Amino acid sequence: MKYLVPGLTSLLLLVQLAAAAQATKPRSSKPVPKAPVHKKAAPAATPAPAPAGLVVPSWLPAEAPLQPAATILTDILDTKLDVRFDYKKQHLLGTAVLTLRSHFYPQSEVTLDAKGFDIQKIELMGEGKSRSLNYNYNRRKLVIALGQPFPRTTPYQLRIVYVAKPNELPQGGSAAITSDKGLYFINPLGTEKNKPRQIWTQGETEASSCWFPTIDKPNQRMTQEISLTVEKQFKTLSNGMLTSSHANADGTRTDTWKLTQPHAPYLATMVVGDFAVVNDSWHGKPVDYYVEPQYAGTARAIFGHTPEMLDFFSKKLGVEYPWEKYAQVAVRDYVSGAMENTTATTHGSTIQATKRDLLDANYQTAETVIAHELFHHWFGDYVTCESWSNLPLNESFADYSEYLWAEYKYGPDEASLVQEIKLNNYLEEATAKREPLIRYRYVNREDMFDRHSYDKGGRVLHMLRKYVGDDAFFTALNHYLTQNKLSAVEISKLRTAFEETTGEDLTWFFNQWFMQRGHPELHITHSYANGQVALRVQQTQDTLFQPVYRLPVSVAVWTNGNQPTEHRITVTKADQTFTLPAGQKPVLVKFDSENQLLAQIDEDRSQDELVFQFYHAKTYQQKSEVMELLQNKTADLSVSSMLRNAMNDKFWQVRRLALDHLRRYRGPEPEGMRRDIQRLATTDRSSRVRAQAIATLATFPDGNYGPLYGAAIADSSALVAAAAIQVLAKKPELNTRQQVAAIENTSSGPLILAIADYYALNGALDQYPWFLRRLPDVAEMDLYAYFQSFGTLMTHIPPVERDKGIRILEDYARNAPRYEIRLGAYKSLALLLPSMPSLKATLQNIREKETDDRLKAFYNLM
Repeated sequence: MKYLVPGLTSLLLLVQLAAAAQATKPRSSKPVPKAPVHKKAAPAATPAPAPAGLVVPSWLPAEAPLQPAATILTDILDTKLDVRFDYKKQHLLGTAVLTLRSHFYPQSEVTLDAKGFDIQKIELMGEGKSRSLNYNYNRRKLVIALGQPFPRTTPYQLRIVYVAKPNELPQGGSAAITSDKGLYFINPLGTEKNKPRQIWTQGETEASSCWFPTIDKPNQRMTQEISLTVEKQFKTLSNGMLTSSHANADGTRTDTWKLTQPHAPYLATMVVGDFAVVNDSWHGKPVDYYVEPQYAGTARAIFGHTPEMLDFFSKKLGVEYPWEKYAQVAVRDYVSGAMENTTATTHGSTIQATKRDLLDANYQTAETVIAHELFHHWFGDYVTCESWSNLPLNESFADYSEYLWAEYKYGPDEASLVQEIKLNNYLEEATAKREPLIRYRYVNREDMFDRHSYDKGGRVLHMLRKYVGDDAFFTALNHYLTQNKLSAVEISKLRTAFEETTGEDLTWFFNQWFMQRGHPELHITHSYANGQVALRVQQTQDTLFQPVYRLPVSVAVWTNGNQPTEHRITVTKADQTFTLPAGQKPVLVKFDSENQLLAQIDEDRSQDELVFQFYHAKTYQQKSEVMELLQNKTADLSVSSMLRNAMNDKFWQVRRLALDHLRRYRGPEPEGMRRDIQRLATTDRSSRVRAQAIATLATFPDGNYGPLYGAAIADSSALVAAAAIQVLAKKPELNTRQQVAAIENTSSGPLILAIADYYALNGALDQYPWFLRRLPDVAEMDLYAYFQSFGTLMTHIPPVERDKGIRILEDYARNAPRYEIRLGAYKSLALLLPSMPSLKATLQNIREKETDDRLKAFYNLM
């Protein structure tokens, strides 16, 4: 889990920066106590006492409590559930039969996690009869007196009859998992016309105990059987195989799903709803796709690479997919990106797509999520982190699978783009906080679901792969998986697997990358004299709070011809100079020539060297870097020629990026450049490139491209049509209103947002009903932007007409399950404040009643 939604990265950073701004009070110079030291693994780095007058970096987290793995007194061996649902009350009526065993020491009581239940009966089951047990319950922990001590050799069974009431639980959540009530009734009474009735669960981190009693820790493992009684028209899905399905006299149906291999409680799932099930298979195992019926025709196009992924990952790891089936389901109002429930991954509904939507799909959309969650079935489900402190043992691998799949399926350029995006995601977050990957200290376990555990962790694994080589890397992963299968582990297990494979003590690598915070910040310079290149590497990061890194890295020296000389060096000091032989003055010296380092690199190169680098780049990232560094030099002929060359590159992102850097172009041959941009806007095979070309043309104020924009509204790609509407919103043509009105009932998310943007700037009271009517069709991830357009539109209409919109926005600002939606609604209301001073009290009340620390930090800055 949880696939972090890329589109929220900037918003998350904004909130993090707001939180950081609130934490500017002086910190204690007392060092954070060290975390426990596991075999050869260093503790999480802690700052030394700060000398008097030293400014502590804003990204250094405050002291946090120690978070060890949960002590295991009792093992859950098996969970059997029999559940039915009260849709009106949104309750689950359940009976749980738990098979338990004392872990080592005899136990005469057991403590279960059970959040917000009504407990009706607890019995100790025996042969022929059961007896009631005494218990204490505080609505979170259920402490049951067993009446006798049970040794570890004697399993026992408890039968618990209960009612789960998820909506009565306190509201909680995080950036990655926006709600933690575990069980969700979607449109339970069928009153929302455009939304199906569904029930689904979300267990990570410790929310499975919101719908069944368990020991809700990742270092538990249980087999499982769930019987769901549902209305006969609904499909069900759970972990494992469907072992029975029978009709009941009352018109309901009971489906029983059984998982025969043990997994952690947080991976338990059940889903109920009206789904079309599209069947596939791999090596004789069922591979199924559950979608809303209207998407049955495109389900195979969305999920169809799954069997190939199963084959690729199984062969790469040398461990065949270890579970009995694989299913994927798309649900409404999901509280995260996706979740790797064992054998039954849950996705948000936005993964569903029409044929037109699929025209705009590329690897950076659905396939990244599909690969990520599937890879978890080895790293997370088969081998599980023993504590949330060790979450990167799940998430870093799932994150890196996105790179592996891109590399295999789409080639080095697409993989290089993944590497660039992920590195930038982490570096963006690192401006607000820097943590060790393995964190034995944190405030909230949900804090672990961040760009460190995902993006930084994936890049660390990439560096490890580059250091040991592909053969050793995948052999070590095989060793790790086979030695630790169906168990919970901590970081030393991974290090040991690599050491036993390579024969090398890798404590240095794991300490600096997994156990210490930060990243290298490097300044690279070079000079040439007497047949030698002097390459100077300076580590400029604050080494009081971050290490001086050991960095094995490649350096390419180009002298002539098309092939460089590659040098392998190892940086070990804060300031180090390397001497590299060269028969003549190089035309380019490129540090980290394989783009493997997780680092901020400031590398001195002349413009000529950068242009040479572009034409001789080994990776997409090297071309991207050059275009970024020279984007303000387009008046130079060599740079403008380079960008024209880039517009013909075989890789779509190079073409798109070149267009982005040609905004407001004033360089040589302007007419020829604009003709090239127009060509890409109308004929490029990539819709992303066409859309970018339209956006770039709009930056030329003296151009007349209205007919091109008008034609683009009819493009087969919704992304291109949306780009054209967004341009025309700021400079409409005579027939733009009619063109927009003709498509205003579109089902495309990008087009709905673009039309909302157009009406926000050009609409009036007549468009107000459109905003209200289309609101139910807007995907949750798009509501933040939609609300900004809605608020802008309402500033153009009389205050007396705004009542319904204000009530809707206020409800979202107070009650939306996702915090970024509440933020969007709040900001939309704030737009109306100048013309409606009476809203000041409402906004103040919303702020006062907000319980989410991220939003409170943001509101305090407004």
